[in-house]
Amino acid sequence: MRFIPLFSGSSGNCSVIQTEKATLLVDAGLTGKAVCGALASAGINPTCIDGILVTHDHIDHTRAVGILSRKYDMPVYANAGTWEAMNPIVKQVDFRNVRVFRTDEDFYIGDINILPFKTPHDAKESVGFIFISRGSKLAYMTDIGCVHESMLNQAAGAQLVFIESNHDVQMLKTGPYPYVLKKRILSDNGHLSNADCGAALVRLYSTGVRRAVLGHLSQENNTEETAFSTVTQALEAAGISDMQLVVAKRDGVTGVFEV
Repeated sequence: MRFIPLFSGSSGNCSVIQTEKATLLVDAGLTGKAVCGALASAGINPTCIDGILVTHDHIDHTRAVGILSRKYDMPVYANAGTWEAMNPIVKQVDFRNVRVFRTDEDFYIGDINILPFKTPHDAKESVGFIFISRGSKLAYMTDIGCVHESMLNQAAGAQLVFIESNHDVQMLKTGPYPYVLKKRILSDNGHLSNADCGAALVRLYSTGVRRAVLGHLSQENNTEETAFSTVTQALEAAGISDMQLVVAKRDGVTGVFEV
C-alpha cells in the first residue's frame, strides 16, 4: 500500500491511497485542475481513480469532488451527514456514483479494507479512516479538535499515521484572526495543535507506531519548522528518538510512502 499526500493545508487537502488493485483519493479540496496536476506529478492518471473518499463537507476537502466525479465518472464515498452538508458544493453527482458508507462500519474497495471512524470537528459527520491492505495499516486523521481514546485505539499499531498538526497555539493567540475564529480553532471541535499532535504520537508510539506524516498545517499560524520541532520535542521529552516524522507540503506532492 502506498500513501501519497498531494497537498495538505488549510487551503486544500487531497491524498492518494494506492495498491496494486485500487487507487483512491481522500478528499479533493482544491480545483479539479490542481488535483489533476498533482496526480500527474505523482504519475497517476485520473481515469485510474476508483473512488473519492470524503472526510467531511468543508470546502477545503470537497471543492473538486463533484467536478472530478462528473468528468471522470468517479464514485464518491461519504456518510449520510456529509452527503447532505456538501451537496451545495459538490452539486450533481450521477446516482451510480453516490456511495454512502456508515461511520464505524468497514467496507472494501478493491483489496483495501476501509474503516471510517468518528472525529471531533465542527462538521456534519466528520470522519477519519483506517486503511488496511495485505496486513499493512494506515491511519488517516486530520481536522480534529482533540484526540479521543477511541481514535488512539483505532490507530494503534499502524505502520503509518497521517495526523493533523495545524497550529502553534501562541502564534494563533497572538495572530490576526478574530477572536471567534481563534476560539473555534482552539476548541475540541476545531483543529489539533502541534503540541497536542506530539502528545498523541507519544501515546501511539507505545502501540508500535514508528512513522508519522504531519498534515493540515495552517498557513497563518504555523510553519513546517515549528510543527516538526514542536512534535520532535514532545517525543524527545518522552524519551523517543526513533519516530520518523515528515511534514506534508501545502501545495505539492510530499512523496510516496510505502506502508
